[in-house]
Amino acid sequence: MARPVTVTMSHDLGLDEARARFREGSEKLHQQLSGGMVFKFSENWETDDRLTFVARGLGQTITGEIDIFPQHVRITATLPGILASIAETIAGKVEKEGKLLLERK
Repeated sequence: MARPVTVTMSHDLGLDEARARFREGSEKLHQQLSGGMVFKFSENWETDDRLTFVARGLGQTITGEIDIFPQHVRITATLPGILASIAETIAGKVEKEGKLLLERK
């Protein structure tokens, strides 16, 4: 059974910098969302601050969105049955990778 997962991360980068970092680093998040399995991702920036994505692989589909706000980023994904059993692990890895993208440099 599919399972939704939401990760919210605070930041102090401002909207433009957070947006730029997620545009450049979304590939790393893909790897975490798919649990290391081979999924083909397609992305669509619906607005400057909202990315929707679909990933397909192993007969499964992951759907989700990344919303970028001035002080936080929210990643929501619906994991298919094959990944739903490890949803907490995936959420933790996505949060870790997202925080790395949002770190002050």
